[in-house]
Amino acid sequence: MTGSTRGPNDPRRRERILDAALDVIAEHGAIKVTFRKIAEAAGVPLGSLTYYFDDMQHLLTDAFTRLAETVSTRYGALLEAARTRQEAGEAVVEIICGKVWGTDRNLLLSYELYAFATRNPEVRAVMRSWMQASRDSLARHFDPLTARALDALVEGFSIHNSFDPRPTDREAVAAVVRAVVDRHH
Repeated sequence: MTGSTRGPNDPRRRERILDAALDVIAEHGAIKVTFRKIAEAAGVPLGSLTYYFDDMQHLLTDAFTRLAETVSTRYGALLEAARTRQEAGEAVVEIICGKVWGTDRNLLLSYELYAFATRNPEVRAVMRSWMQASRDSLARHFDPLTARALDALVEGFSIHNSFDPRPTDREAVAAVVRAVVDRHH
């Protein structure tokens, strides 16, 4: 390997490994991830993985944490930019329809996260933290019940639309979001 970005003092090596781990999870599923596949995808020596991560559980937990933090940051930024409750409702529609959360890759990784979290308490904690971060972002504009309902809509619409041959369009999503927001106003 050549170049300063891949040398032994590469300050981004750990992050590159985590990004590669998410790519490998998306391609093969969490259950089929190996250190070798991740090292190859990251373009790092196999020993780099054990330098940064004690075991596969630690690596997967950190990779899923990275996913959650990345999506939460984009999710939260849209809601933070909203100045009114109406703008916050529009931000929720954008989160659902604009693919802030529901990109094909993020959905695939979230399905892997949900499945993996059911049997792994450390990863379950990542999932709970992600849910709380989403609700906290929504709570800037909405009461706790409305925030919880809107968070469920974000995930539900995103998941359903990824499988439905006739996904719910933006106008219909906006109508449902408005109904939830108006009902709990």
